[in-house]
Amino acid sequence: MEILVKVLGPIEVTDAEGRPVPVGSRRRRELLGRLVSADGRAVPLPVLVDDLWEDPPQAAAGTVRTFVGELRRALEPDRPPRAPSLTIETVGTAYALRIPRANVDVHRFEDTLRTVREAPSGQAAGALSEALSWWRGEPYADLDASPWLTPERARLTELHRQAVELRARAMLDLGRGAPLVPELEAFATAHPWRERAWVLLAHALYQSGRQVDALASLRNARAGLLDRFGLESADSLDHLERDILRHAPHLTPAPRDEDRQRLLTRTEATGTYTRLRSMSTVAGTAAVTGGTNLVLAQEQRAAAVAEAERTEDAALTARVITAYDVPTIWTRADDPERSEALVATARRTLNRLGPGAPPALRARLLATIALEHRGTRDRWAAEAADEAEQLARDLHDPNALVLALNARFVQSFQHPGRTGERDLIAGEVIELSARHDLPMFEILGRLIKIQVCAARGDTGTAERHAVAAERLATVHESPLVHVLTAAFRAMRLAQRSSDPAEVAHAYRSVAGDLAGAGMPGVEAGIFPLALLSLRMRHGRAAPTDPALDWGPNRPWVRPLLHLARGNPEAARESAAGLPEPPADHLYDALWAVNAHTANLLEDASLAARARDALSPLRGEIAGGTTGMLTFGPVNDILAALDQHLVR
Repeated sequence: MEILVKVLGPIEVTDAEGRPVPVGSRRRRELLGRLVSADGRAVPLPVLVDDLWEDPPQAAAGTVRTFVGELRRALEPDRPPRAPSLTIETVGTAYALRIPRANVDVHRFEDTLRTVREAPSGQAAGALSEALSWWRGEPYADLDASPWLTPERARLTELHRQAVELRARAMLDLGRGAPLVPELEAFATAHPWRERAWVLLAHALYQSGRQVDALASLRNARAGLLDRFGLESADSLDHLERDILRHAPHLTPAPRDEDRQRLLTRTEATGTYTRLRSMSTVAGTAAVTGGTNLVLAQEQRAAAVAEAERTEDAALTARVITAYDVPTIWTRADDPERSEALVATARRTLNRLGPGAPPALRARLLATIALEHRGTRDRWAAEAADEAEQLARDLHDPNALVLALNARFVQSFQHPGRTGERDLIAGEVIELSARHDLPMFEILGRLIKIQVCAARGDTGTAERHAVAAERLATVHESPLVHVLTAAFRAMRLAQRSSDPAEVAHAYRSVAGDLAGAGMPGVEAGIFPLALLSLRMRHGRAAPTDPALDWGPNRPWVRPLLHLARGNPEAARESAAGLPEPPADHLYDALWAVNAHTANLLEDASLAARARDALSPLRGEIAGGTTGMLTFGPVNDILAALDQHLVR
């Protein structure tokens, strides 16, 4: 018999048809609840005794064994005598609940919450709406407070609040904030010290056309924080207030309903080739506007390419793939799985076209492969970029050449110390783009120049390229550029300011802009890494705020987090298993982190690895190639490593 257990409210057990399964007295329900709370781990008998009784009777252990037997009979009425239980397993002198996670509402809720944190807004909103519907009241509502239950209730209640906030954020990202206002008003009132609750409420009010009410709610929240905690300002409240006052576009994304989708994906053309190629072309045009459009454009391009390949027409597929002509500035993909699927399709298409493929089409396919398969050390991807460049030069095709140079730029990160090569690429891209009216690629060249100059410590020249890029972005409606130049200016501030709080505020502002920019490959983990760089340069421990999302950078930061929490043994264990940082924009930044870890732990092996990795970057700024971060001069880091190794 399949069993379903519910604890998000009074404890209930049912079969698959929804019929109640009686499990007995409150003590038996509490035992079942305690096993549920263990999340599949075995709970020793003495622990169960202490958790079930404040003053255990002499026969308590035997009573627990009796309760276990009765629960087993209730949950498995058809189990043969003396057959091992499939629901409550005996593990030595302990017991473990073995009901599938999907059959326990609290486990299903936790798994959903964990999964949707990185999911697209539409998927997250639907999944969280369903998950929140499983709550029927206070967890374990029919049990009295006890030492094990009180912290478990508090933990689950906090997860419920996080789910409410995540669902609201997803709905707001979809432009569906107006219906949330009553719910968020009640939520913010019930939790007046949660800054995020007030931010979400104000955002929902703004989307419902109530700008004055939105500003008033923020100011009321600020007044409450000042009165209760003496906080004169809260970054999240200040940032949203500023965005509301300037009517920031990301506050009101266009709804992604069927009409919105159809507007972007359908054309008047009825032919398969024209329709699919137009889908990819329109997606490319929409992508440069960022935010929701960028996410939708990438989804649309993938759909068009997949449909084209199903026609088994290699030439059609190639032209649909290459119609998306969007520059790439960052070496971490926004959606790695989607990028790898596109690479696989492009490689299959090249093979099907064979040696007789038109050179221009082959060049663009090769450039696409190199652009999408970035952040790796795979030689074939770099070779694809090189061949694309040679074909484009032979053809004297400026459009194909800037795309191939873009591919060579992202593949240059396969090896450290290629700043000079990237400088030459940027110069040629700017010159070609200006001569042949390719403004989006001229912006790309300027952004590469910012990164090159930042890596060399030449922030004055980088600033001039930032201004030029912003001027082009304003004319050609590419707001993503302003997000990246703001990040560069936060880096400049970090280099010259002696006030960490001022710099942290600037980076928080950038993080807020990145959150709505549709570039998860850039956004993931950047803000915590910026805070870490500040703390390292000011001799402070790593930030351990659990709300910080380190994203893919966590493995390299983990030893410092252990040290900050006073656990050097765990730090050494983590440091011993540190992987090689990816071949991308953050390579030298993560090696700077590793070098810092090596010095703190006096780890000679890691110090030697860090010295070898950073030596090709002598004379540069660690992290500077991002155009966003600075961990200080590489020469200083190498000198500190040398001192450690000498000692």
